[in-house]
Amino acid sequence: MGARRDELTEPAMDAAIERACVILRLPTVRGRYGEVAGIAARQQASYKGFLTELLSLECDDREARRRARLVREAGFPRPKRLEDFDFTANPDVPAALVGTLGRCQWVAAGQPLCLIGDSGTGKSHLLIGLGTAAAEHGYRVRYVTAAALVNELAEAADDRMLGKVIARYGRIDLLCLDELGYIELDRRGAELPFQVFTEREEKSSIAIASNAPFSEWAQAFTDPRLCAAIVDRLTYDAHIITTGTGSYRLRATAAHRAAASAGPGAKEKKGTP
Repeated sequence: MGARRDELTEPAMDAAIERACVILRLPTVRGRYGEVAGIAARQQASYKGFLTELLSLECDDREARRRARLVREAGFPRPKRLEDFDFTANPDVPAALVGTLGRCQWVAAGQPLCLIGDSGTGKSHLLIGLGTAAAEHGYRVRYVTAAALVNELAEAADDRMLGKVIARYGRIDLLCLDELGYIELDRRGAELPFQVFTEREEKSSIAIASNAPFSEWAQAFTDPRLCAAIVDRLTYDAHIITTGTGSYRLRATAAHRAAASAGPGAKEKKGTP
């Protein structure tokens, strides 16, 4: 028989804890039990208090890792957060509404979101930022451009895997679809994403970003009836944000160049008689 646990030496107990943490997959407990045990001893904490603190740290770290994994699996092309959006640069964007959307009740309710505006007005930033917020709230999110989605669905149809791919998109809590309306789609090209929209209708959220107002979507979805059906799917009970027409990226670039040209040398020249 092995030695009783209360008879183990300190090194043996450390080894036993290490082994148990590996088996039970408790990396935070493994890395911090010594630190927490030392604090508990100094504070004369109870055994239950020590265990509560240690397990709470494990749960917190596990949740943080899960959120980071969900953000990573969403496939965002670059990191963007809502708190980094410059509402003063684009006053057309309603900050209060964006803040409310950042709490993600609309995702829980399966509501759509439409971001409509010209290039450079912050649509993709808001789309990625809201998607990131949803992932950090524990929702499964997928980011994809409209062109990439159509190509993926067309390849799946050719491989007779379309039903499986559509079902996979149906299981995602939030689909972030960027650059909708940038390319013209024939009837087949429009029917493919329409099947995804139908699969998700009134069950799971879709957030889209488009540089064209709804009245111009017929230029991208060339079949009038299908275009009307797509607009209906994406706007029913939707949150709609119009980001405007003035590119704040261009304004920011112009302001930066103006500031650079008005540097110390420029000021001296200006003041020279």
